[in-house]
Amino acid sequence: MKARHSQSFFVFTCEKMKVKQNMLNFTVGPVMSNEKVLRIASNSAPYFRTAEFSEIMLQNEQMMLDNLNAPDGSRCVFLTTSGTGAMESVVMNVLNNKDKVLVINGGSFGKRFLELSQLHDLDTTEIKVEFGHQIRSEQLEYFKNKGYTALLVNMHETSSGNLYDMNLIASFCKCNGILLIVDAISSFIADEVDMTELNAAVVITGSQKALAVQAGVSIVALNREALERVKSNKEKCMYLSLKEALLNAERGQTPFTPAVTTLLQINERLFEINQDGGILNERKKIIARANEFRKFISEFQFEFVPENMSNAVTCLKTEKVKATDIIALMKDEYNIWLCPNGGEFKEQVFRIGHIGNITDCDMQRLKAAFTDLKKRNIIF
Repeated sequence: MKARHSQSFFVFTCEKMKVKQNMLNFTVGPVMSNEKVLRIASNSAPYFRTAEFSEIMLQNEQMMLDNLNAPDGSRCVFLTTSGTGAMESVVMNVLNNKDKVLVINGGSFGKRFLELSQLHDLDTTEIKVEFGHQIRSEQLEYFKNKGYTALLVNMHETSSGNLYDMNLIASFCKCNGILLIVDAISSFIADEVDMTELNAAVVITGSQKALAVQAGVSIVALNREALERVKSNKEKCMYLSLKEALLNAERGQTPFTPAVTTLLQINERLFEINQDGGILNERKKIIARANEFRKFISEFQFEFVPENMSNAVTCLKTEKVKATDIIALMKDEYNIWLCPNGGEFKEQVFRIGHIGNITDCDMQRLKAAFTDLKKRNIIF
């Protein structure tokens, strides 16, 4: 009886998964992948302690540095962890108890940087930004010449869809000799992230956003100043050690078993982007999708949340119907995933992503679903 029960449960689960695979994913990550990337995932992961895998990893590092326009002498490592793991790794490895840290907090992910800094006993000051609002110059100028040594920012606060004025932030950091650490996890590719222009010491991104491969790998690029800090700081963690990651990356390897398949997918995607006109062309496609949807949805009675929208996502506020109801209807009746918000905005705010392998047909299906909800007088 146990065997038959287990088998039937397995079949039931597989059938459920088939339904999910046919759904459209308009979240902000993980996102939909193209066929070439999916084929890589359909094979068993190869053994990775080989010269061939090392060559792929060295290619990955160089292509990422090129796409970020990293300054000479920069390095890039690939951590098998979520974006939060990379954020924590940077806080632990680049900063120390001599630092005086500013954290811009305008939503869920700014709050996460704040909590990580506090957890690791850094002298931390919060710059509070209202949800969906742009940071103002006077908020930064207040901290001028007050001994701050580092600033942490999620350049695109993904929970609100707001893209911060990075030129303003970068200029403040340059003028005050402050180390700039940028979480570009949802911004990379979708928005401009020029490491040299920003004079950013660290840029973090991830596999499951606009790179559009499986989740599980985070990427950390570090300039020379950040590398020197990692080298001189005392080790605090084995698994998230940037020292070990950098040392192993010199030979195209990782200190521990990585998400091998995801790293192979990253290699495929980076080569695809380069061969298809480069990162600017990829961004152009994302911008076109974002603009098409925003023009369409502006006819509905929703409010755009952010003052300055990232290309990666549109964040909408609803008054007459709960955001959770819209998300549930889209999932259950139209086979479309949208992105919810948590906390105090759970019933007011939802998000539609523009990154990943989204086709023109997918866009038409999304718009048709919203149009049908309007015809049914569920939304207005």
